[in-house]
Amino acid sequence: MKNKTYFTIGLLLLSVACFRCQLRENRPQDDRQLARVYNKTLYLSDMDGMLPSGISAEDSTLIIEKFVKNWVRETAMLHEAEQNIPKGLDINQLVENYRASLVKHNYENIVVERLLDSVVTKAELESFYEKNKDQYQLESPIIRCRFIKASQKAPQVGQIEKWWNSKTPSDELALENWCRTNATVHHLQEGTWYKVVDIGAYMPQGFLTVDNVNNKKQFIQKDSEFIYLFELRELISKTEIAPLAYIEDQAKKVILHKRKTQLLEELKDKLYDEALRNNGVSIYQ
Repeated sequence: MKNKTYFTIGLLLLSVACFRCQLRENRPQDDRQLARVYNKTLYLSDMDGMLPSGISAEDSTLIIEKFVKNWVRETAMLHEAEQNIPKGLDINQLVENYRASLVKHNYENIVVERLLDSVVTKAELESFYEKNKDQYQLESPIIRCRFIKASQKAPQVGQIEKWWNSKTPSDELALENWCRTNATVHHLQEGTWYKVVDIGAYMPQGFLTVDNVNNKKQFIQKDSEFIYLFELRELISKTEIAPLAYIEDQAKKVILHKRKTQLLEELKDKLYDEALRNNGVSIYQ
């Protein structure tokens, strides 16, 4: 495990040193060469600040050895890539474009974090759903249900059927509290939708499937290890439109993405107008 950790550290440090090793001009006189690949040389000083503080000499040596091995491999690949740069490929322009993209992306993130209203109201969700619900046709049946899977060795497991069948608030609360501590899986929030296959995956094969769910509205079954309690509340078949509650998270993401896009477009317009007012824009015909 320790060797694997040091190997990971070495990989993280490698990308930094590949660039740093050729940039130092004033190296210490006693700087030690660690490796060379063609015209690139790795020095010990290139690893300044990269080794964890308080590390032992043995561990330091191990990290350096791993690092050097990977640096040599990566630098050999870099050398070969440099020899095969296609004609007409402007590396400097690519680097500048990438830098501009990073700077712009970072600024957009700052703007979004500061200015984007991330609250999506119920009215917005309902409006979005009515306009777009035809896009959310189900590919597999979904259900609202109550479901518990618990070990037959769990404490008070003998009480679970009584609580399950009772409709009194005290027994329902007792069941919820018991499930939080002892159930292997439990879904008691009746307003939540699940794929039939996802619930069936918690049971032995054939207990609950897309083909039999409509005929298994309620059951309590056991095997050698577990007890399974299931009650179907509502089924929506494949090819029907998904209810809003099922696609709510997706809808929120779409709404926020559109809101973010609009925010950034408005910011671009604002900055463009500002640049025009300040004579910061010149367009040459």
